[in-house]
Amino acid sequence: MAFFERLVDAFYEGVATDEVLLPLYPEQPDLAGARHRLTLFLAQYWGGPTTYLEERGHPRLRMRHLPFSIGPLERDRWLVHMAAAVETVCDDLLEPGGIADELMAYFVPSAEHLRNDTGLPISTTRPGLTSPGSG
Repeated sequence: MAFFERLVDAFYEGVATDEVLLPLYPEQPDLAGARHRLTLFLAQYWGGPTTYLEERGHPRLRMRHLPFSIGPLERDRWLVHMAAAVETVCDDLLEPGGIADELMAYFVPSAEHLRNDTGLPISTTRPGLTSPGSG
């Protein structure tokens, strides 16, 4: 668990000053709850205790992130901070092996999976649009 606590602490050090990501956290500037949840999730995902499941139920990552607009910019900012955190904590290991690569092999597609804003103008409520038969 200590490894994931260090990873999450390093990650949120970056998030705490990120103008794109910080506004997405409803409890900001207090990120203690987010730190706790991410630490428990990662520990469980990588084979640790199931405390996340006991406290929050099934992760349902897409559902939990749906209320927040996550597009390419947010994904990329998240990955910048997570990659920096991975590098920091893995550099501290005596024998890092492929741990950093394995973590990033999970984080990159996961961050893409959580995108819910393509940036495309798909709303039919934009000014100037008329529905069929209204003109």
